[in-house]
Amino acid sequence: MTDLAAPKAVRLQRPGWRDARLGVGVLLVLSSVGLGAFVVAHVDDRTAVYAARGALVPGQRLTDDDLSRVDVQLGAELTAYLSATGGLAPDRFVLRPVPAGELVPAAAVGDRDEVGVQPLVLTVDAGSAAALQVGSTVDVYVNRVDPAAGSGSAGGFLGPELTLQAVSVSSLPRSTGGLGGGSAGDRAVQVMAPTPRIKEIIAAVDLGARVTVVPVAGSALRVEQ
Repeated sequence: MTDLAAPKAVRLQRPGWRDARLGVGVLLVLSSVGLGAFVVAHVDDRTAVYAARGALVPGQRLTDDDLSRVDVQLGAELTAYLSATGGLAPDRFVLRPVPAGELVPAAAVGDRDEVGVQPLVLTVDAGSAAALQVGSTVDVYVNRVDPAAGSGSAGGFLGPELTLQAVSVSSLPRSTGGLGGGSAGDRAVQVMAPTPRIKEIIAAVDLGARVTVVPVAGSALRVEQ
């Protein structure tokens, strides 16, 4: 009987630097380390800007209580928003409306001299004011008395005219003591009106004009629960 040849033991060799698999593995490790370092370096590459805690209306004096700090990554658009890195500068005023929760544009804030509006309290029909809230945007219509109509005659008005366009509601006083008096079915609404137009509205109301406010499409409105 012929003896079978005994198999020779193969000695495992330590892989060298020239081993392709080892080279690929090293490259993968180095890539992972480099990618991790990049992510870590940029994960906190954010800048603090201000967001509106509640609705901001033109003419409002801005305080820290009106704002919240938000850390964001905006790239080249960062300068378009109000920075929070150095805190809020004193005597800052809102120049244009900013809805609650939105980032505050830098152009929406300025000095007192840049404010071109003043608060004007109007007395309007309660129905037209029912859905309004602070920050709502409304058009103001003034229906002037027809000077040719006799006193107490029906239809003695010239028809409503758009007098103020897209102005902000800054307050909703509980009383009805606004411009034009009012009755039990009326409601006071304070709007931020352009200063040059206030005199005109006061004159019209003093002559018996009626005022109506109409929410602008897309404006923030109060939701009934």
